[in-house]
Amino acid sequence: MPSETAFADPERHLVRYSGHGAFSPELVVRAAGTSVFTESGRELLDFTSGQMSAILGHSHPAIVSTVREQVARLDHLHSGMLSPPVVELARRLAGTLPEPLDKALLLTTGAEANEAAVRMAKLVTGRHEIVSFARSWHGMTQAAANATYSAGRKGYGPAAPGNFALPVPDRYRPSIVDAEGNLDWRRQLDLGFEMIDAQSVGSLAACLVEPILSSGGVVELPPGYLAALAEKCRERGMLLILDEAQTGLCRTGDWYAFQHEGVVPDILTVSKTLGAGLPLAAVLTSPEIEQRAHDRGFLFFTTHVSDPLPAAVGNTVLDVLVRDRLDERARVLGTALRDRLDKLAARHEVVGDVRGRGLLLGMELVGDDVLGPGGADRLGAAVTARCFELGLHMNIVQLPGMGGIFRIAPPLTAGDEEIARGVDILDEALTDASRDL
Repeated sequence: MPSETAFADPERHLVRYSGHGAFSPELVVRAAGTSVFTESGRELLDFTSGQMSAILGHSHPAIVSTVREQVARLDHLHSGMLSPPVVELARRLAGTLPEPLDKALLLTTGAEANEAAVRMAKLVTGRHEIVSFARSWHGMTQAAANATYSAGRKGYGPAAPGNFALPVPDRYRPSIVDAEGNLDWRRQLDLGFEMIDAQSVGSLAACLVEPILSSGGVVELPPGYLAALAEKCRERGMLLILDEAQTGLCRTGDWYAFQHEGVVPDILTVSKTLGAGLPLAAVLTSPEIEQRAHDRGFLFFTTHVSDPLPAAVGNTVLDVLVRDRLDERARVLGTALRDRLDKLAARHEVVGDVRGRGLLLGMELVGDDVLGPGGADRLGAAVTARCFELGLHMNIVQLPGMGGIFRIAPPLTAGDEEIARGVDILDEALTDASRDL
């Protein structure tokens, strides 16, 4: 059993791994549905779905049952061996996707999936340059970290050569505008690729992007942008890789966010939502790309590739998503949540924007105008802390010069009452924090 000393000073033996952020002020000892429970017995509504992953809530009965049965039968194998859950999950994932995304590689994390996708793209194209958004987050492993621009780039030495940043098409804070003052995303995209072409050594391999930037501020790509980006890739012989770690598997109201625009990527990565909180990820691509990679000796051999236990969980996640029509529920619940947040924004002058799709929504604070430089960041931190005190766990993204942006992503299984209660707590926290700063 853990000692009382360990609980009294939990950070004594832990490496702090979140940059300048701090751990939550209380230990969590249990979770169920949309709530987590602290050591002191407090209940917190979880509006982040764990690490944006637990789309079925915590300790979903179907997941619990699958884990108990599968761990007793077959948990882990040599990576060269296959099992029924792995073969079945690959088949079923392909069935949720448009042609030609028929081939799956099952891994553990989003970073690992993006690493494999970039490695595959480099191999099949024979090139090495990668393009991603200037506020992207794709993971902390080598290739994924090199394609991540929102944080973690300073102090670790030189990045791999051939990584380029593309301007973010942020409609709320546009960098290039048309005559009406709205984001001119076509001109921005053209200029972005003009800069990339000028820097490229002629070895552009792939573009790795999220259809909705999550850690980058919950920025939804404008209608038509993804198709135009795909065309830019085709013109240069690049592959389009879409990272749907947070947007895939019904979170946005569609099974995959890219379906909203009718654009099919060359390679798709999914993770977080696929395991509903357990470590499971996948890379999906076409038979043609898979064959070319295989012919050139594609190697991504890891300890937990094609593990049966998480694959069995993935099959159960698909069962529940289909049975409970959670894509439809995400649309309905997301509309109700968006309506409540819009009304909240109308009451608070420090709320500048509400955006997103389905049950992945963002709320941006603009406290600098009221509180001076850095005010939005201070307000965001204060609102987060007050929400915690009132019984709501929220996640704030703090980008330099951008102010505080909340990512609001409750489980797809949340109830109407829980959504209402969470927004009421957020309303109260905004009132209290604005008054006290």
